[in-house]
Amino acid sequence: MNQLEHLKQSSVVVADTGDFQLMQQYSPRDATTNPTLILKAVQKDAYKPLLTESVQSNAGASVADIMDRLIVRFGLEILQIIPGRVSTEVDARLSFDTAATVKKARALIALYEAAGIDRNRVLIKIAATWEGIEAAAQLERERIHCNLTLLFCLGQAAACAEGGITLISPFVGRIYDWYKKSTGTEYTSENDPGVASVRTIFAYYKAHGYKTEVMAASFRNVGQIVALSGCDLLTISPDLLQKLQDSGEPAPNVLGANVTNAAIAKLPHSEASFRFALNEDAMATEKLAEGIRAFAKDAITLESIVRTTA
Repeated sequence: MNQLEHLKQSSVVVADTGDFQLMQQYSPRDATTNPTLILKAVQKDAYKPLLTESVQSNAGASVADIMDRLIVRFGLEILQIIPGRVSTEVDARLSFDTAATVKKARALIALYEAAGIDRNRVLIKIAATWEGIEAAAQLERERIHCNLTLLFCLGQAAACAEGGITLISPFVGRIYDWYKKSTGTEYTSENDPGVASVRTIFAYYKAHGYKTEVMAASFRNVGQIVALSGCDLLTISPDLLQKLQDSGEPAPNVLGANVTNAAIAKLPHSEASFRFALNEDAMATEKLAEGIRAFAKDAITLESIVRTTA
């Protein structure tokens, strides 16, 4: 049994890529995409026909509508490969607009359902701003399930749990990057601040009986992944999936073996407390803003490609 197979015994493995041809090699249950991954994919020869078809079959539609249909088309292709769910992201430029996020999520789900896909097989990805969490809470009440992304601290995670969100994606690697740059320290998996953040969130959820799933994301190395074995889900890039598949090392259930129901004080839940806690965490504030800017930039670049293809 290779390390990837060991890992699948205690965590659901998710492919973090827009390259659905690569997914077939690793048999993940779910898959996640984002504007950056879709942008990379459409620039490959293998996927250009999908772009061309999405544009030509929707001639006369707005660029925004074609973008929606393009990312859903990728999702539909992915769902033919995986048995579980695909995450499809709302435009990051809507991260501070609750009403617009809800509207866009409904439109994406409508496209999936028109293609015969049950909404339970789709997770709408939304940035974990206060406005994004409020939108996701409303969508969950409509049975539109959400994946709250760009999540960097316990305060964001706690607010998502209170909102009844289906799943969160705490970003291990980006937390690691910030602390490495800030302190100049080379962290091991056992003192890695990104790993520690996910372990804290996981323990907090278990202590208070929250049903929101934790999907650790944004890994930089295999050590971070193995240190979070037992997390509900792990979304992993193809290069790291390959390293896991090539390794004969074990991947014991770390989180499942160590989680306790020890008293962890419940955080206050209000917009004011959320914003203040985020403001007090320089890393989370900076990485959230940086992530939104990066995803928005890639969405704009993808739009320009759609325009030139039309």
